Amino acid sequence: MNKLTNVGALIVLAMTCQVTVAQTDGTKPNVVLIYGDDVGYGDVGVYGSEKILTPNIDRLAKDGLVFSDGHSTAPTCSPSRYAMLTGCYGFRQGLGILSFNAPLSIAVDRFTLPRVFKQAGYATAIIGKWHLGLGNADPSSDRPRSTADWNREVKPGPLEVGFDYSFLLPNTNDRVPCVYLRNHRVVNLDPKDPLWVQGFPAPRDPRSTTYPDGRKNPEAMTYYRNSRPGHNHSVINGIGRGGSMAGGKSALWDDETMADTFLEEAQEYIAANKDKPFFLFFSSQDIHCPRAPHKRFQGKTDLGYRGDAMVALDWVAGQLMDTLEEHGLAENTIVIFSSDNGPVYDDGYNDGTTVRPTSGEVDGGHDASGPYRGGKYQLYEGGTRVPFIIRWPGKIQPGTSEALVSQVDFLASFAALLNVDVPKDQATDSRNMMSAFLGKDRQGRPHVIEEGYWKLALRKGAWKYIALDEKHKKKAELYNLDEDISEQDDLLDRHPEVAAEMARLLQSLVEGGTLERK
Repeated sequence: MNKLTNVGALIVLAMTCQVTVAQTDGTKPNVVLIYGDDVGYGDVGVYGSEKILTPNIDRLAKDGLVFSDGHSTAPTCSPSRYAMLTGCYGFRQGLGILSFNAPLSIAVDRFTLPRVFKQAGYATAIIGKWHLGLGNADPSSDRPRSTADWNREVKPGPLEVGFDYSFLLPNTNDRVPCVYLRNHRVVNLDPKDPLWVQGFPAPRDPRSTTYPDGRKNPEAMTYYRNSRPGHNHSVINGIGRGGSMAGGKSALWDDETMADTFLEEAQEYIAANKDKPFFLFFSSQDIHCPRAPHKRFQGKTDLGYRGDAMVALDWVAGQLMDTLEEHGLAENTIVIFSSDNGPVYDDGYNDGTTVRPTSGEVDGGHDASGPYRGGKYQLYEGGTRVPFIIRWPGKIQPGTSEALVSQVDFLASFAALLNVDVPKDQATDSRNMMSAFLGKDRQGRPHVIEEGYWKLALRKGAWKYIALDEKHKKKAELYNLDEDISEQDDLLDRHPEVAAEMARLLQSLVEGGTLERK
């Protein structure tokens, strides 16, 4: 049986393999992060997909470095996005999947990934899904609730944590409000039809448009119906959403053109900033439910709207890469493709994708988690092991890497590349792994935490330890991924000494942080 990898040796290796812009030609590269939503390891061609064709992402992979052990920090969206942008695991803030009326979850004085780029002289933008809360917390509420008034300036938000420009899907496309937010203002909002989002301001304006309640009027869900409670409140565009809203009819998004809208915004942003370094966080809504790909993509796969939405996302990725080439930026731009968590099939809507990872079934013969167990919401590898591709022409040798890498390390790694100092009390879970991202370090992290709803898991070398969850009466689990890639053979009882060591290490990381600060 494999022994635990020596942590100290790997830390020394990482420290000796650091790379900075000063060690290259001194030119600051643009950075475009294409972030899929619920895209699984097995949803991309280069990772084994046969039923969903992704020629554009595969083109990126051919010219870049493909990581087979790349991770989001959590199997759900808000914690993984928070960790990537702050360099700090979401569980340290008690962060779960945020509600539709949650306040901003990132403290405005926190050092963030966009602030790394701003300090290095970059323009910074986020275009697409946010889902990290907006506005201040309501002090009168016994649970987190925003005081944001959607008819005025909606802030604090992305602009207050380091982005110069934002064009947002405020939460997720299955939740209200179903409008776009540019910087602090709702796009195309008619003041004669005030926008009200459940919770604040209250009561809603009597002039506001009323939308059907899917619980009382299920026939209003004409696009397709919900498959479980929570996706049948306000019915917008024939689709039930979580939460209640009124007003804002002129500002409503069109689900089928959402991908095109975000792409056009990104293309305009690239063109406007082509003469200076920029960081673009392109945060796609695809392939999150409710899946509503444009009609030109419907039927492109045999897997229903989920597969078709993945084809649409691949097309968008190709268009972004083509835009970089058109402006002569491709050679000096780092392009990253990844996802916020693993896949889910039926996630609340009857869209033709009716199986779940927990059932052991796969969608029409397509296993979106690839060879791994589980998916979204789960702490098995399929929940956080996601597509992870980085291209930087002339700086990254195309190929594959088995290095253990995590999105939580983007902050410290780009700070090192750009010679930006990270405050000692900030980004305390983020390591400088730029050497691994560039393909020079083939081992990567000595360990990485995976955070679930109520418990944590730890990866270290071949070992995967899922912690005891006394509250929900879930026992600990232990797997050796070198011998059991699909996590079917629990070794906890056969290797209690390994489990005990992993438990101690996990506890020390939780209590003391995952960085050995100098």
